[in-house]
Amino acid sequence: MEDRFSIDVVHNNKEVIFDAHLVTIGYIPQFHILINGIEVVYEPDEERNYRAIVEPSKIALLKTTDMELIQLVGQRLEELTKG
Repeated sequence: MEDRFSIDVVHNNKEVIFDAHLVTIGYIPQFHILINGIEVVYEPDEERNYRAIVEPSKIALLKTTDMELIQLVGQRLEELTKG
């Protein structure tokens, strides 16, 4: 199953909108979101909080701003999925 949608976060007093898609693998939902050119995959951990997964070769490319956005998007996903 795959669904596409937009997710919005407020960063530095500006609304930022990201295109995302949900991929369900078995019973595990994964949200794939492109943040400043780097694909970040979010999936729930054991406590149902979303952890961000970034390809190891891309980690060195992350900036402080990217890290803040990654965290904000994860928090927004938790808000949306816990409802």
